[in-house]
Amino acid sequence: MILQSKSAVVTGSTSGIGLAIARAFAAEGANVLINGFGAAEDIEAARAGIEAEFGVRAIYSGADMTRPTEIAAMVAQAQAELGAVDVLVNNAGVQFVSPIEDFPLEKWDQIIAINLSAAFHAIRAVVPGMKSRGWGRIISTASAHSLVASPFKSAYVAAKHGVVGLTKTAALELAPHGVTVNCISPGYVWTPLVENQIPATMASRNLTRDQVINDVLLAAQPTKQFVTPEEVAAIAVFLCSPAAKQMTGANLSVDGGWTAA
Repeated sequence: MILQSKSAVVTGSTSGIGLAIARAFAAEGANVLINGFGAAEDIEAARAGIEAEFGVRAIYSGADMTRPTEIAAMVAQAQAELGAVDVLVNNAGVQFVSPIEDFPLEKWDQIIAINLSAAFHAIRAVVPGMKSRGWGRIISTASAHSLVASPFKSAYVAAKHGVVGLTKTAALELAPHGVTVNCISPGYVWTPLVENQIPATMASRNLTRDQVINDVLLAAQPTKQFVTPEEVAAIAVFLCSPAAKQMTGANLSVDGGWTAA
């Protein structure tokens, strides 16, 4: 129970990677704040399920990651209701694909805001408390696209590269204060969001389900296997463990060998 008596904020955690991380932290004894969008009944089921299964407190914030004031309010809520924010996971993210010359300006602004700026605003809000306690763990979900680019993903690739730079800078600033700052860079992760893209891709490219999975989604991953949310969550837990005390400013690839080439 390496996070016993600790509290964590995980953004974008009502499903997928974020929810897996929140559940993994709760399994290690942490109280958690989950955040994100979705059907109210599904969010409540996830929140209540964490409390029932792991015997910790789980609260919810619907903070919009494009709004700095709501991010600050989310952190304040966690501090008020859970006592502190010992661990922050910046996981919220969105994607949009388009050639640069056609890329909608509002989509660029949204992707940069949610994938990059939100991490800055959340880090800014939690750092004073972490410094005062002499302990903290900040983890951001980056992407294989923090290391390599793909066409038609200009905003996403720019944002994820920015997350790595933000991580390194914060790591250097906070190293003397017992606070580590790292990021995890998954390849394609098997989530409902990815699974739901398969039928449309099958139709638009006249491919079978297996062809979409192996020749489109997993084309860049030599293992030809999806990363699971639980595998990413296990790395997040490790980064909070005593074994990772001297790991800071790192970008950990979990991409089936994608970025080894």
